[in-house]
Amino acid sequence: MRIAAWIVTAIALVAVLALHLLGALLAGLLVFQLVHSLAPPLQRRFSGKGARLLAVALLATAIVGLLTLAVFGVIAFFRSDAGSVHVLLDKVMEIVDEARAQLPAVVGAYLPDDIEEARKALSEWLHTHGDQLQLAGRHAVEALVRLLIGMVLGALIALNEVLPEHNVGPFGVELQKRCSNLADAFRRIVFAQIRISGLNTLFTGIFLLVVLPLAGTPLPLAKTLIAITFVVGLLPVIGNLVSNTLITVIALSVSVYVAIAALVFLVVIHKLEYFLNARIVGTQIRSRAWELLMSMVVLESAFGLPGLVAAPIYYAYVKRELVDQGWV
Repeated sequence: MRIAAWIVTAIALVAVLALHLLGALLAGLLVFQLVHSLAPPLQRRFSGKGARLLAVALLATAIVGLLTLAVFGVIAFFRSDAGSVHVLLDKVMEIVDEARAQLPAVVGAYLPDDIEEARKALSEWLHTHGDQLQLAGRHAVEALVRLLIGMVLGALIALNEVLPEHNVGPFGVELQKRCSNLADAFRRIVFAQIRISGLNTLFTGIFLLVVLPLAGTPLPLAKTLIAITFVVGLLPVIGNLVSNTLITVIALSVSVYVAIAALVFLVVIHKLEYFLNARIVGTQIRSRAWELLMSMVVLESAFGLPGLVAAPIYYAYVKRELVDQGWV
């Protein structure tokens, strides 16, 4: 029965990536872990099973509601004037204008001359790639729906834990154990990634709020960049690339030398962080850095960016199963 449960779990995990359901899985696991972590203190305040069930149901509803509001809040921001493409384009052109005088003429020749030229180029690009954008928009809506469904499923599974126990067969018991191990792997990786993102944000904050101001070259939007660094840092690998790119581009508005200094600092800091990251993640899932990197390379090659995001969780799950069986 255990081997059959392993086979079913392996097929399900591969299908999640092949069918583009990783967002739904991660959303469900996130809600499940939040409810699972917050429910015990709440349940201790109630004596009856019905009261405990109601408390967990309300908690699950609140968590799903808050996460849903957060998602729609981000969407509303980008649809508003403050987050619109035109406002973003204006900000980018301000940075380009300030950086043009400091960049070599060879590089400056490829930059747009004014905001109207940039808007014209953007309009032409949107017209040329209209079909692809419509397809991307449809996929984004589908991903959002899957995300919401995943959160609801995670809440229902968490709620099921406080329901009266039902008799399940040997296969059901083994399958529940596999699901429990997967949820535990997710918890370990997420907590590790939060610590990693926190360290990354701390170092970045020191550079942006202390080092650069002391050097007489404070960076605009420094606090916003720090907040973005923490949020995107929750994504393994890709998060650092996003934050580094944003900081370097904003630094160009000050001077080319500040941008180069920012890029060098970020690269050096992140190289040092690799040792801390390997220790943090390795401690959580009992693995070496090369094992985790190899799993990321393999899944990224097979499934692209979703595979890269899923690799730490999948590997942590597999390692947990191997350790439980005493095979490693």
